[in-house]
Amino acid sequence: MKKNKMKHIALLACFMATFGMSAQKVGSSPEYVKALTDQWKGERFADGRPKVSDALLQRLKKIRIEEAWGYLRQKGFNNQYEGGWKIIHPEGVMTGRVVTAQYMPLRPDLNKYVKLQGAKEKRDTIGGSNSWPIEILVNGDVYVADGYGRIIDGTLIGSNLGNAIYANSKNGVVFDGGVRDLGGLLEIEGFNGWYRDEDPSYLQQQMLTTINAPIRIGRATVLPGDVVLANRHGTIFIPSHLVPELVISSEVVALRDEFGFQRLREKTYTAGQIDTRWTPEIKADFLNWLKKYPDTKLPMTRAELDDHLKKNNY
Repeated sequence: MKKNKMKHIALLACFMATFGMSAQKVGSSPEYVKALTDQWKGERFADGRPKVSDALLQRLKKIRIEEAWGYLRQKGFNNQYEGGWKIIHPEGVMTGRVVTAQYMPLRPDLNKYVKLQGAKEKRDTIGGSNSWPIEILVNGDVYVADGYGRIIDGTLIGSNLGNAIYANSKNGVVFDGGVRDLGGLLEIEGFNGWYRDEDPSYLQQQMLTTINAPIRIGRATVLPGDVVLANRHGTIFIPSHLVPELVISSEVVALRDEFGFQRLREKTYTAGQIDTRWTPEIKADFLNWLKKYPDTKLPMTRAELDDHLKKNNY
């Protein structure tokens, strides 16, 4: 009996060791990404990330950071915003599906393991590992990297990698770290980036540790498959399963604001009446105003609008 018990313990130890080894990948497995984002019920990419539609990404570009922030806080997501960025094209707005990467100060033994594991995962080991996240980008992705705010010797991309990023994603980056060759990055038509600062130094004494795992960007927690909204007012990282409702809720808030501003200009109501909980009369006026609103100007379909109003007891 004792011998049998020892055999079971040995088998369990072997299983745990094997499981632990298989879990220590550079790139997260699709199963892990699916587990992180299990509230998403729609289509996914092969790497497990939620495939939020291009149409929603386009609509999200018109949403204000404050509206998205307010919606997320109502849902209990209080740590999804980060500001204080330098921006390659400050007038630009970027949305996309997040691919995450984490960087750490160089430690030789860990870096050796990362390179060996990267080779096992069939990643390009000729160049630097900072190219690995770029190789997996697809159209509509945004490369989001935790460079722990390092600028000198922490420049995650220059113009060569910037061109590669845009070629794969037709999008840009959010880097809690530095960039180099800003002049070259400015010349990449369509590319944009949110970063901490620029420096002519190249990446050294810094190593990639994970791809598509949870990361920290300033005061925000970011998961692979989140959707990012980035503009001159900051960046906000939205859990994929909340994107559809966040978009239409924010669009309705914008319509409410448009109605309120119009009625204030017309002196139909006072600022106090508009800036508080609406009376049944004002709400009825708003619904009647919406009925006359041209369908071609609505950010959503009329059916989507009616469904949202019904669900929210307008």
